[in-house]
Amino acid sequence: LITPARFLNQAGATPKEWNRKMLNSDKVKILFYSEDSSKIFNGVDIKGGVVVTYYDQRAAFEPIGVFIKEDTLRGIFDKVKPHLRENIGNLVHSPDSYRFKDILFDENPELAGRTDRAHAKAVASSVFERYPEIFEDAPKAGCVKVVGRKGGERKVFFTKAEYLNDPGNLHTWKVLIAGAIGSGTFGETLSEPIIAGPESAHTQTFVSMGEFETEQEAAALSKYLKTKFARALLGIMKTTQNNQSKTVWSKIPMQDFTPASDIGWNKSIPEIDRQLYKKYGLDETETQFIESHVKEMT
Repeated sequence: LITPARFLNQAGATPKEWNRKMLNSDKVKILFYSEDSSKIFNGVDIKGGVVVTYYDQRAAFEPIGVFIKEDTLRGIFDKVKPHLRENIGNLVHSPDSYRFKDILFDENPELAGRTDRAHAKAVASSVFERYPEIFEDAPKAGCVKVVGRKGGERKVFFTKAEYLNDPGNLHTWKVLIAGAIGSGTFGETLSEPIIAGPESAHTQTFVSMGEFETEQEAAALSKYLKTKFARALLGIMKTTQNNQSKTVWSKIPMQDFTPASDIGWNKSIPEIDRQLYKKYGLDETETQFIESHVKEMT
């Protein structure tokens, strides 16, 4: 079968149960993969690429498990894999984490009917235009900050704290990152992470990560996300622009982001990368693979 390849990384619209069945089956084998679909189908852009799969009911293949095309990257992953019981995916709050509560519509009945019932409580990417009456340009007592986009630009507005639910990090430090970044090309850069303090939320434009007590911990996570090491491992699962799920980030090992960490978070990004290469026992070939295939962020 020739199909979109997104299922290999648990992305796309195919049911997750079906994805897992294919990835863990000893009847399925990958014969060919191309992340650039236009090389196979001229002028056709299929996010995540295309794949040729072979199915043989009589076979006993090695299950795909985690699909990694590059042998060197596979070797890196094999060294990191024992450390993935705790991973960065555990820090992820989805773009839909923040939602409005009923009190919003009790106090502002004129907002009802501006969208369908299923999306009325969503802090959607267009929420500043949908419910402009509830947002202020400057903070007031009892208000929280909401980070989003308006008119193609990043904007910050303020609304009553009681209008929003708390998914667990409304009152703590966290890192915000765009929920859709790039195209899924291996080694591409991320949008600049935003370090957000307590009493701040975000629209569905962003994913939030972490529930930290201190700004220093959030800053350390922000640096970690910029490292070539972390983004190489992100590239295992991120094969489209979408990075909203815990699964996408699940191949990046967790770190201690406090001052007691074995990683010196006060160092530059390249220096932190060198610490991580040493921590996970990467050899010179593996180090050079990451350095040459992953774009730099500062």
